[in-house]
Amino acid sequence: MIRVVPWVLLGALILTQICYPLTGGGLRAGLTVLTVVLGYLLSVSHALLTRGVRAAAALIATATLGGFAVEAIGVATGFPFGTYDYSGQLGPKLLGVPLIIPLAWTWMAWPAWLAALRLARSRPARIALAAAGLAAWDLFLDPQMVAEGYWTWDSPTPALPGVPGIPIGNYLGWLGFAVLLMAGLAAAAGPRAAVVLPGDTPMLALWWWTYASSVLAHAVFLGLPASALWGGVLMGAIVLPLAVRRIRQPVPA
Repeated sequence: MIRVVPWVLLGALILTQICYPLTGGGLRAGLTVLTVVLGYLLSVSHALLTRGVRAAAALIATATLGGFAVEAIGVATGFPFGTYDYSGQLGPKLLGVPLIIPLAWTWMAWPAWLAALRLARSRPARIALAAAGLAAWDLFLDPQMVAEGYWTWDSPTPALPGVPGIPIGNYLGWLGFAVLLMAGLAAAAGPRAAVVLPGDTPMLALWWWTYASSVLAHAVFLGLPASALWGGVLMGAIVLPLAVRRIRQPVPA
């Protein structure tokens, strides 16, 4: 029965995301918050059920607490993401940061790490791949959230071609922090967190769903074709090799 929990949470998350482009205004913001909460519960519960308390605690410490810390520093100082501000649409804030934001770091950090386990053998290579995958996801996240008005930059230049409103330095900041996050997670989570397990299937499904649904949503439903292209190519460089390997060497669920 416990093994069903990640699948149930994943199903609820997918249904929520399917509803997102069909809504607007406050309801859409509510679905954004619900998606992040479901993703957070999915990743933390999966880490706990498959790797134990130490791995789950390490994920919370590095991604949730670390994510909040870097966001609070970013809002206060402009480093490392540039000078930006959050609107009030995403719920209550602490030190200028909506409380769901560090949950989002956690939500996607765990599947990024599990994907990297399957693409590399050494710890440094896994850290690099996981960080690149997490940072590449932001090529979808930030354009979508900026378009909704959930946060804005004071000086959003230079920007990627076709993706105004977000400075390139933000993506570099994401990559830099993602490296620190993954290095901390790899060191703190214990040896079980570095083992490939059959029970990781729902998290890999989340990884693939996030990529494919983001490309589709940005290209077709959200009117963001340039971010669909940037994210499709750069996140695809991490996601698609894993899909090919999974097809060639399936792991029993």
